Amino acid sequence: MQPRPTALLWDVDGTLAETELDGHRLAFNRAFSEAGLPWRWDVGLYLDLLRISGGRERIAAFLEQTEGHRPSPDRLDALQAAKQRHYRDLVDQGEIGLRPGVRRLMEAAAAAGLKQGIVTTSGRSAVQSLLERQLPHHPELLSFWICGDDVGAKKPDPEAYQLALNRLDRPAAEVLAIEDSGNGLQAACGAGLAVLITRSASSLHEPLEDLARAAAVVDGLGEPDHPCGVLCGPACPEGLITLSYLQRLLSPS
Repeated sequence: MQPRPTALLWDVDGTLAETELDGHRLAFNRAFSEAGLPWRWDVGLYLDLLRISGGRERIAAFLEQTEGHRPSPDRLDALQAAKQRHYRDLVDQGEIGLRPGVRRLMEAAAAAGLKQGIVTTSGRSAVQSLLERQLPHHPELLSFWICGDDVGAKKPDPEAYQLALNRLDRPAAEVLAIEDSGNGLQAACGAGLAVLITRSASSLHEPLEDLARAAAVVDGLGEPDHPCGVLCGPACPEGLITLSYLQRLLSPS
């Protein structure tokens, strides 16, 4: 008998919503402008910076490379706080919505009794802003959040997923992670999880061969009027990622 997933762990940025290019990137740029700094991160530069997990860490690495020295903690805190404020404004204005299929699959999992949690490098305030705006009934669906604030090492380190497994108190063989990027894939695999990659606008530049450890790679989760395509893994003729499809990912042939 095939094992059934008893829990799903969801990444946020790029997975639940296309937050990176038209959300976080714009918020960083507005924070720089507000601080009187001349830098504006275009899409190409931001995609390179996404190799660094965590907004504060991203700012620190960029400033150190640009200015030749490590910025002070107070300066980093101020820039990150401004960025978070601008991001919340974008979310509150409805500029960022859930990706197709996210609500459908999350609600189906909850109805089937699967436990679900968030595992992200984002800060708790950014996650809260998105969920309260786009998924107001999230307390009925999600049991816990593991955010960047909760760990000492962010993805691709597996610490966040290991913490999530401790919260779930169930074996990794029954849990599936839904991610969009190589960093997330590495983190989840490091904790012994099967992973579904749903590629996002911010991860399309990553070579498919770099995602070879994923149980499947798709271009979305799909809706009846917006079917998804499978790039690697079991076929999905109906174009919808369902619980039965996820079950197949726990038992690869």
